[in-house]
Amino acid sequence: MADRFSQWRERTAWSRDRAAPLRAFLRAESGSAGVLLAAVVAALVWANVDLANYESIWHAGFSIRLGDLYVTRDLRTWVNSGLMTLFFLVVGLEARREFDLGDLRERRRFVLPCVAGLVAMAVPAAIYLTVNAGHSSAHGWGVAMSTDTALALGLLALLGRDVPDRARVFLLTVAVVDDLAALLIIAVVYTDDLDFARLGIAAAVFAALLVASVRQVQRRWVYVWLGLAMWAALLASGVDPIVTGLAIGLSAPAYSPAREQLEQATELVRSFREQPTSELARSASAGITSTLSPNERLQTFLHPWTSYLIVPLFALANAGIELNGSFLRTAYATPITLGVLIGYVVGKPVALMLTSAVLTRLSHGRIRPPVGWAAVLGSGTIAGIGFTVALLIADRAFSGTELAEAKLGALSAAVVSSLLTWIVYRLTGLLSPARQIRALQGDDRLIQDLIPEVDPERDHIRGPLDAPITLIEFGDFECPYCGQAEPVVRDLLAGTDLRFVWRHLPLTDVHPAAQLAAEASEAAAAQGKFWEMHDLLLEHQDHLAPADLVRYAAELDLDVDRFHDDLKRHVHKTRVAQDVESADVSGATGTPTFFVNGQRHYGAYDLDSLAAAVTTAGAQLERSAGGPL
Repeated sequence: MADRFSQWRERTAWSRDRAAPLRAFLRAESGSAGVLLAAVVAALVWANVDLANYESIWHAGFSIRLGDLYVTRDLRTWVNSGLMTLFFLVVGLEARREFDLGDLRERRRFVLPCVAGLVAMAVPAAIYLTVNAGHSSAHGWGVAMSTDTALALGLLALLGRDVPDRARVFLLTVAVVDDLAALLIIAVVYTDDLDFARLGIAAAVFAALLVASVRQVQRRWVYVWLGLAMWAALLASGVDPIVTGLAIGLSAPAYSPAREQLEQATELVRSFREQPTSELARSASAGITSTLSPNERLQTFLHPWTSYLIVPLFALANAGIELNGSFLRTAYATPITLGVLIGYVVGKPVALMLTSAVLTRLSHGRIRPPVGWAAVLGSGTIAGIGFTVALLIADRAFSGTELAEAKLGALSAAVVSSLLTWIVYRLTGLLSPARQIRALQGDDRLIQDLIPEVDPERDHIRGPLDAPITLIEFGDFECPYCGQAEPVVRDLLAGTDLRFVWRHLPLTDVHPAAQLAAEASEAAAAQGKFWEMHDLLLEHQDHLAPADLVRYAAELDLDVDRFHDDLKRHVHKTRVAQDVESADVSGATGTPTFFVNGQRHYGAYDLDSLAAAVTTAGAQLERSAGGPL
């Protein structure tokens, strides 16, 4: 047992497949931040070595033809308005996932980041207009508005190692709101010669996309062609077609696969195993893919491409400016550079802090930040990174020296904002543990994922009944991963003040003995020995035949005749089914699935991961109680 546990402590064999979607999203962002920074440096070096070559490459024409139809744009435009459409598609997908499955499914939690996102655009724009009052450059106020979602999230992950996930969700929501608003401003303010007829065609195509999504049309080519048609219509209308990406992303629903769908997919795989033909292979592959939501399928495919290729390519195409002493001395004294720099560095954190304080006071605490003051301030400082949309708007608002000044302001704001964020979290780390928790965690109200809540009169509980922390596992006695998780749970029970609850989720399509084993544990529970039978079943997962179950009953000194009769008549089938129904409504479709104090635990199930989840739950309780537990 000790050897088995020491191997388990390191990592779980399936940890890569069980990461939470948000954490996977953030890992990609943090990993790509280095690639993005390298692209910015490469662009600056290239431009300062040979600016003429840099500009000539990105101004080279490139055409796409389809019969008599063709579109010709320079390479920079194809990157900015073409490839970046996919980036904003991924941003929209992650925002929709948080609406459907994350913290934002409680709509009240969306109010503050939505309002804060709009205010955090208005304040920097107002600062820019104030600095540029009376100058012709005032029309470039849109440059100092929007947060760069990819770079801000990536650098936040690198600079703030102790940043709670809620802070990242808060920043993501703020960024998506101002991305959407910024794209609308690009469409309305920075668009010339608007063609309303073609704009109407784009709207009609988007409506068709929504219909296809609602009816869950499975043919991918339908969405591809409709998306391309919408993009082309917007391009022809004069509106920047990157709006297409965000609109499609926000319209793609996210949901957990239903147990019935998973069972059907398993049956298709079993059919292929029995008859390995190409036709059954296609059916099995399509069946498995169809269990995933359109949101997850798109994000899984596109996110690595946007994070590691498209956004760095955008930086390479747009960040290049010639840096020399005379230019820097002049630029840092111009209203364009100062307006952008001050707008981002000062306007973003001030707007987020003030909006959070005002809404909390006006709503008497009903609407408040999901995080503490330090995390709100850190979100405000990192939101001062406005690289992507800032350069998009600058390219439309300015040219020549003014464009270089705007780019310098955005790049400088990114550097200063990163430094300020590091300082915020560095100082927060110097606080006492209790103060640090309050400064980072904030709102202790939790959305309960577990339905129904734990009932001591009904549920099987191991550990103190009045323990402050509850760890719930939906398990399957034949599932090897549940067997591997068992020693970890035991270790947590030995070292932590918690209670452990087991609920049944027999995966009968892959584990044929699991249902009867679950009923056997309930038959033992009827005689007061659930946990003894539970331990035996997980210890002998390869021997769960009816004769084995009866033998275990005898080993436990149960009334074997009564036990056998209960199994034969399936007396406890309904009790097991109630747990399965709880799993369905709680979103648990696989085993083991853990919940900590009613909240779904995502990620690996090794000791460190579960212990960290338990520690976080304890910190939340301590904060709500106003002192140590």
